[in-house]
Amino acid sequence: MRALSGAPPSRLKEDLIALSTTQDLAAETFSPDPEHGRTAAAPALEAAIGRGAAHLLSRQRPDGHWVFELEADATIPAEYVMLRRFFGQRDPAREAGIGRYLRRLQAEAGTGGWPLFHGGALDVSASVKAYFALRLIGDAAEAPHMVRARQAILAAGGAERSNVFTRATLALFGQVPWHAVPVMPPEILLLPRWSPFHLSKMAYWARTVLVPLTVVMARRPRPVAPVGVSIAELFLIPPERVRRWPGGAHAREPWRTLFGALDAVLQRTQGLFPKLMRARAEARAERFVTERLNGEDGLGAIYPAMANAILMYHCLGVPPGDPRLVTAWSAVEKLVLDGKHETYVQPCLSPIWDTALASHALLEAGGIPAEAAARRGLDWLLPHQVTDLVGDWADARPGLAPGGWAFQYANPHYPDVDDTAVVVLALDRARRQDGTAAYDAAIARAQDWVVGMQSRGGGWGAFDADNAYHYLNNIPFADHGALLDPPSADVSGRCLAMLAQLGHGPDHPAVAAAVDYLLREQEANGAWYGRWGINYVYGTWSALTALHAAGLPPGHPAMQRAVAWLKSVQNPDGGWGEDGATYPRRGGTRPDADLREGASTASQTAWALLALMAAGAAEDPAVERGAQWLLRHQAEDGGWLERDFTGTGFPRVFYLRYHGYAAIFPLWALARLRNLRRGNSRRVGFGL
Repeated sequence: MRALSGAPPSRLKEDLIALSTTQDLAAETFSPDPEHGRTAAAPALEAAIGRGAAHLLSRQRPDGHWVFELEADATIPAEYVMLRRFFGQRDPAREAGIGRYLRRLQAEAGTGGWPLFHGGALDVSASVKAYFALRLIGDAAEAPHMVRARQAILAAGGAERSNVFTRATLALFGQVPWHAVPVMPPEILLLPRWSPFHLSKMAYWARTVLVPLTVVMARRPRPVAPVGVSIAELFLIPPERVRRWPGGAHAREPWRTLFGALDAVLQRTQGLFPKLMRARAEARAERFVTERLNGEDGLGAIYPAMANAILMYHCLGVPPGDPRLVTAWSAVEKLVLDGKHETYVQPCLSPIWDTALASHALLEAGGIPAEAAARRGLDWLLPHQVTDLVGDWADARPGLAPGGWAFQYANPHYPDVDDTAVVVLALDRARRQDGTAAYDAAIARAQDWVVGMQSRGGGWGAFDADNAYHYLNNIPFADHGALLDPPSADVSGRCLAMLAQLGHGPDHPAVAAAVDYLLREQEANGAWYGRWGINYVYGTWSALTALHAAGLPPGHPAMQRAVAWLKSVQNPDGGWGEDGATYPRRGGTRPDADLREGASTASQTAWALLALMAAGAAEDPAVERGAQWLLRHQAEDGGWLERDFTGTGFPRVFYLRYHGYAAIFPLWALARLRNLRRGNSRRVGFGL
């Protein structure tokens, strides 16, 4: 049976009709068989769902929304210590809490240094920042844990192996010379739109981080108060003698050599730029930042951009009491999370995402309290839709009316296609259940915006359309390989699922293009790459639920290959798990040949179960084994313990631990399994 990829809409529709009976046959094939003990006991499943729903309900805020902790690696709290110390600010109690947090992460890692995710290998850049922060806090260089850190960093190649952003931070404190940092002059803001380096060609996060940083790198400020700390001991050779700095493993020739030569020229000539041009460029940077300052939610609503905004205003001579600086500092402080014994700093906040996902899980769980709580969450979401501001996304889509939701409490210049699709899917599900028309206008506006944001190849990026200028990831400044926001299978899956749930069939151009895109993106082993979650299990869940909603039956070859892959990577204990090391080392989406799965986690097990159920395998023994894993690992409070990082900021560089994932996704998966077993059909009735 041929694949549907590349088929025109009319042929796509014919193929779907021809294959539709396979789904009914699959439902009959996977009928429950209680005599052979293939299904979890209904009372145990129901009790677990009840405890999970109660746990999630207990985390709802009084106004109806959810927001869980969002944790990254050691770099963000370390950078916070450095930022405060740059301005001569000390808070001994808070620094002590951050110190305890950093030391615990080091001890748990067991490598001497600090990883990018729980259980990961030592990362030089994260370890250099954490070491420097601890020295600023007051830890002696000869303390046992600092000796272990230093030895580990040197064994890994020394601090000279640090990435661009770490080098820029160290240069601020005079720990390395500024020639250690690739040149990105403010004048790039003056380039015409057709320029290959125009700001609009970069992703939103790169834009908001880079614009203020260009001013900082050009001005090269010194700390307001001496810090009295040197970390020269972390270098294998004196820092001032280092000339060759590492680039990203993803960089390709001839771009690497070409852009390296260009940087060498800029290093020698940047001081010769006309003063008037520099003044114009810095003024444009200030206007860009101030226009997007975003109140106490901060520039771009992400920590690195907020911190760089503070440094930029300082470089431009803005006094500390200026409302812009006061607001920027307030945004940073809003991310600090003080616990009883430890303190860390979140990279951003995730209330829209958390609330939408929690609402989905509770609607699946059902019952009067759960459904009422979900509707309170959806009502909270409704006024957060961005309808009155045309953001940066309009550079690629001029004339498109706004209608999306952001990821954070507020980030109107940068609504997120992914969040928008997930919110719409929940709003539509709720209105189907109670017949309300209160969500109709918001859904219609969001649908138009999402369709308008589709990229030319049929997929969607998270914040921009057609943001696929891949040569930019080869510039020296992009050693992290994350300067762009190209379409991804996971975001595209959610958008396709949204359109399908809203009733758009294969004749809809956006649906047909999205189906073709997802079928093209499937890896040879049957999985899909996960850009915003770790990793192939996340991507496969996102794609399978969407393709199912779009009408592909279980018998379709793409569905069968995906099911076979999921079953092949199920752990012996019944769960599924991956860590950040599953991202291909040299970039791209194709798995490394030596790919190894990780220990089972609650959220990834739930994603696998949701994917298998969408593919018509609700009664497959693999689903039963996965459900049993979730039942065995549910905590007494109704949630699931998950210390692993299953979220992704930037593959290979920055990972996230969503503390809410273990409360949301297992409940969702178990409730769906129960609902399918209760019904007469094994077909999932929703897009997500």
